[in-house]
Amino acid sequence: MPAKNEGAALVALLPRLRELAPSHEIIVVDDGSTDDTAQVCADNSVRLLRQPYSMGNGAAVKRGAREAKGDIIVFMDADGQHDPADIARLIAKVDEGFDMVVGARDWSGQAGIGRGIANTIYNWLASRMTGFKVADLTSGFRAARADKFREFLHLLPNGFSYPTTSTMAFFRSAYTVTYVPIKASLRIGKSHIRPLRDGLRFLLIIFKIATLYSPLKLFVPASFAFFVLGLGYYLHTFVTIHRFTNMSMLLFSAAVIVFLIGLISEQITNLTYRK
Repeated sequence: MPAKNEGAALVALLPRLRELAPSHEIIVVDDGSTDDTAQVCADNSVRLLRQPYSMGNGAAVKRGAREAKGDIIVFMDADGQHDPADIARLIAKVDEGFDMVVGARDWSGQAGIGRGIANTIYNWLASRMTGFKVADLTSGFRAARADKFREFLHLLPNGFSYPTTSTMAFFRSAYTVTYVPIKASLRIGKSHIRPLRDGLRFLLIIFKIATLYSPLKLFVPASFAFFVLGLGYYLHTFVTIHRFTNMSMLLFSAAVIVFLIGLISEQITNLTYRK
């Protein structure tokens, strides 16, 4: 569990976790907290990994994944949104043979209308890119086989969106992914996400979804759109002023450049996932 100033939620969460998993390793990665997170962990006899300063949610996840000793790693938020009782359902699916199992929230589990709409768009786009039904791309409640998850640690960002990156990486590498419906509660405490500050991050996630899986699926349609615009503008100017204009040339050039960028990105992606 990555945790930054989540002491208020951990007070109730950690005893429940310890009760449900008395012999399992529980790791909390303290991402530079300034509250009583460390003391709460000590009181509940869980393994605490402390970052000397805040490095980001993804950085905490990566450190925890490196340190975990089990064959299956369960990731969950430390803010009280996730029910520890659902862990058994996730692990049961892993035992059936899946490589990653994600807890999928319904609309009631979304943190506000804006986040719900954004996540719906992410899920739709990821489903189109992968050809599989993606029920919740951004859920941080998931279980994965440790050896397979560690293959992609170098791809995970230090900030937010590690769920997006890990999910698309698993799909790209033909590892099996499935979803289990869960109910998410309102978080305890104040969210670290800021709509204005993180607006650009959400936009980048859209492009990351495409480039992590198959860049050509993003760049080819964009290239085709520029080509059609260039052709349409050329036909218009040919009929009206009988000229081939600079704007037509610019649009045709953009079509070629975008396609070539997509081709290069596709080759880089293939190298990234090569073992």
